[in-house]
Amino acid sequence: MTNRQTKRMQQKMGVDPEQPRKAGSTNRRPTPAPSKNRTSPTQFFAEVRSELRKVSWPSKQEVINSTIIVLIAVIVMTSLIFGFDWVFGKFVLNLFG
Repeated sequence: MTNRQTKRMQQKMGVDPEQPRKAGSTNRRPTPAPSKNRTSPTQFFAEVRSELRKVSWPSKQEVINSTIIVLIAVIVMTSLIFGFDWVFGKFVLNLFG
């Protein structure tokens, strides 16, 4: 960036480019405090309802298919864990028994 461009940017930001900067100081404007306006419960729930209308809800068939897939996955993983536990249990009992 050239010196001319830097001076233009500083002028846009409200900084005097000819004034020397003090060490450690910044010429930033303070940020305004956030507003403390609270919404009423009725307005809050009205906004929640309007947002929930925008949600893309799954169809009944999609929910059924997902449920079946999850149940099958749970049964498979439970069987695997049970099988490994049974095999290792027999192995340890035969090893030390």
